[in-house]
Amino acid sequence: MSNVCKAKGSSSAVLTELERRVQTALTTYANVHRGTGNHSEATTILYERARDIIVEHFGLDGAKNAVIFTSSLGANILSAQFRSDQYRVLSSQDLHLPLGVRAFAFKRKTLLKRIPHWAGGGTVKLTSPDSVVWADTPDRFEAGTPGIVNIIAMVCALQLTRCFGKSAFQETELEEISVNEILYNDEFSRQSGVELLNGLKETIVGFGIPVPTTKGSRPYTNLDNAASTKTFFPVWNSVCQAWRQPESVRNQIVDETKRICAGFLGAPSEEYTVVFTSNTTEAINIVASKLRDISPEGIEPVVLNTLLEHNSNELPWRHVPESTLLRLSVDEEGFVDLQELTKLLESYNAQYEHGNQRIVVVAISGASNILGACNDLEEICRLAHKYGARVLVDAAQLAAHRRIEMVKWGIDYLALSGHKLYAPFGSGVLVMRKDIIGRNPVAWEEIITCGEENVVGIAAIGKAMVLLQRIGMELVEAEERRLTVRVIQGLSSMPDVEIWGVKDPESPRFRRRSGIIAFNMKLVPHNQAAQELADRGGSVFAMVVTAPTCWSEICSGSPR
Repeated sequence: MSNVCKAKGSSSAVLTELERRVQTALTTYANVHRGTGNHSEATTILYERARDIIVEHFGLDGAKNAVIFTSSLGANILSAQFRSDQYRVLSSQDLHLPLGVRAFAFKRKTLLKRIPHWAGGGTVKLTSPDSVVWADTPDRFEAGTPGIVNIIAMVCALQLTRCFGKSAFQETELEEISVNEILYNDEFSRQSGVELLNGLKETIVGFGIPVPTTKGSRPYTNLDNAASTKTFFPVWNSVCQAWRQPESVRNQIVDETKRICAGFLGAPSEEYTVVFTSNTTEAINIVASKLRDISPEGIEPVVLNTLLEHNSNELPWRHVPESTLLRLSVDEEGFVDLQELTKLLESYNAQYEHGNQRIVVVAISGASNILGACNDLEEICRLAHKYGARVLVDAAQLAAHRRIEMVKWGIDYLALSGHKLYAPFGSGVLVMRKDIIGRNPVAWEEIITCGEENVVGIAAIGKAMVLLQRIGMELVEAEERRLTVRVIQGLSSMPDVEIWGVKDPESPRFRRRSGIIAFNMKLVPHNQAAQELADRGGSVFAMVVTAPTCWSEICSGSPR
């Protein structure tokens, strides 16, 4: 029997062991199914192994069955489409953990031709302006970045119940502490500004971890923060504290994080409602599903977005029945033509040149994930409101990098993901004007309740926002601009490298670009360039050596 099973008499041993395993996964955390580096491939192996463990748990044939990881809301939508004998489901609630995860096991043949209920990042292989080629099952049903860490935590907890019993996490002695202690107190409580910024860099979970390369062992360097950010130990500590709390404290965490979000996003609670979701993709899909509810009677709704939108802010709008999607052009630096926006709004909403069609929503990214362009949201909102349209901002790439003022700028909806905000624990945020929910409050009850199930993800977002506020978003922006200038100048000195987007630091537009830098190596295919960068500087070779054993390390019975 393993050491951890022998510790069965200790009431806190089970959570301590779970925390050890999850922290091991966090050390090499990255987004799944993308990239060639050590961490992205190691995380993908953990994620796919989690599917296998769920199949084994249900005693199913892995060749004939697939597992979909989804949120509580997504699970409710899925289950409504099938008979109860056509699927099996495991919930993190079954294990008495506030993770907001559902694992659905289906026969593959029942899903092969089905279109996903949510669309967005990860659900397609290829898109064109008028069609999509959907991803294979189960990926097509996992829109956006899933709660990877929470999924790994749930599967680890499932394995631990074999040692501690099915009610292991229910019987754990809860260590009640105050919400202030969880969300506001940490080793940096007395620090702010540059001092806090520099101190937090050293607390990134997995910071400086050595990985083998063709040039010897080197510290791993994460250049894919645009896909998903690693977390800080103060955020991870808040997660560990949150899942040890009784329900009364968990409810307080949710309420306090709503207040934190409202302050961080400039969205006063008198005017806006904070709704928790699984990620940005789910948040935008929710709004898209309610498009008819917010559209005036007798009109055909039109959604206007741009040619540079992420799939998560483009695909959901394609599938709204009896609606139309228009796309604004952008210039070579990624910025919207405000004159074109004005003409379209006038044509549809003032001059009625398109029959009953009206532009109801302008859906636009706060910062492009392709060229880093940050459009003038305040002016876009002003124009949209002038012609009776609402504005939805996809802030996934914006929230961690720039100050946001929802009420000042006039933003009606805003969506963001915790995993791009140093809080990769399966939670996102949808903030919207209260009058929108007020039209049909019953329809929102299930959405709100489901999103609040993932208390650990909510605590992580709250803590991350508190830390960013203490640093100061103006300082974050200035530091990012300094690093962006340095990288662009270095790349510009290479004759075979072509940089896209704003690249002149002296340009007035440079202040409106984020730290996302897209470039092309003229003589080297992009996949080869990525592989070389990983091999020489940071670590796809390590994947070959360590990835096959990474799940066994995390799920080993003996604590290290």
